[in-house]
Amino acid sequence: MGKRKSRANPPPKKKLKLDKCFTCPFCNHPGTVKCKMDKKLMISEAFCYICEESYSTTIHGLSEPIDVYSEWIDECERANNFED
Repeated sequence: MGKRKSRANPPPKKKLKLDKCFTCPFCNHPGTVKCKMDKKLMISEAFCYICEESYSTTIHGLSEPIDVYSEWIDECERANNFED
């Protein structure tokens, strides 16, 4: 007699690794902006090591460094559009 076929579980999905180093919007050096996140105080800071520009914002439990960097870029665009 034949064996019963068992259903194989699908392989687990791989997690997507997000960048932690970004390009500075002011000096355009790649990989110089790092984000420091303090989840206890709910504050995050993005800082460029070359031109020493920084941006800090409040975060929530699901925030990632890419979110802070994106907010910084959006704020720079808002400031540039306001001047025009």
